[in-house]
Amino acid sequence: MEQCNGKSLKKALREKQLTIGSWITLAHPAIAEIMADAGFDWLTVDMEHSVITIREAEELIRIIALKGKTALVRLTGNDSSQIKRVMDAGAHGVIVPMVNSHEQAEAAVRAVKYPPAGTRGVGLARAQKYGAGFEEYVEWLEDESVVIAQIEHIDAINNIESILSVEGIDGTIIGPYDLSASMGKPGKFEDSDVKAAIAHYEEVSVKLHKPLGYHVVPSDYTQVSARIDKGYSFVAFSTDFLFLGETCNQSLKKIRS
Repeated sequence: MEQCNGKSLKKALREKQLTIGSWITLAHPAIAEIMADAGFDWLTVDMEHSVITIREAEELIRIIALKGKTALVRLTGNDSSQIKRVMDAGAHGVIVPMVNSHEQAEAAVRAVKYPPAGTRGVGLARAQKYGAGFEEYVEWLEDESVVIAQIEHIDAINNIESILSVEGIDGTIIGPYDLSASMGKPGKFEDSDVKAAIAHYEEVSVKLHKPLGYHVVPSDYTQVSARIDKGYSFVAFSTDFLFLGETCNQSLKKIRS
């Protein structure tokens, strides 16, 4: 699979080129700087399962962008007010949790886009260069902004074809923990029903020529390679705190043994 080389994330998604990103939950700007320098194609500021504030999110977005990487924000929910704020802060796109229906996917797209394509209120903030780059931003928003629907509930799996049919949804990403939990089997990724749900997602995505996305949560590169071998092209690799914690734990175990 051809890897994304300097092209926009939106184009890479459309062409199903491989991109690898990760999750930031720790608010210090150095975290974003270190992870951007590590070579990830994109980084997601996680506002759902962290204590990151909108002010801290703007700082992280700025660092990621200055490092030449794509800055995404995983929202607390499908909230048009929060989408407006993180996009105005300069996010290149959003990852919307718990998108379980066609209607919810449409709402996410509308919240990102200005009229007539959407319903987002127009303001002048960092994204629009505080007014100096408004016209440029309007063009960029139409051509390059990214909307990712997180597929993390069995209802989303059952509605996957209608979700993927929504114009403006650039990609999807499986959230394995919540998906398995919605089936009453949290964390049981080898369960036959959980595997069948993911297989259905894969089958429909391939049929509709849509990119496959998955968040490999453990900091185990072999699991990322396995997803890539299965045709996944939008892959999130672990999180900042797991990279830190697991490296510390494994190294100390080796020392003490």
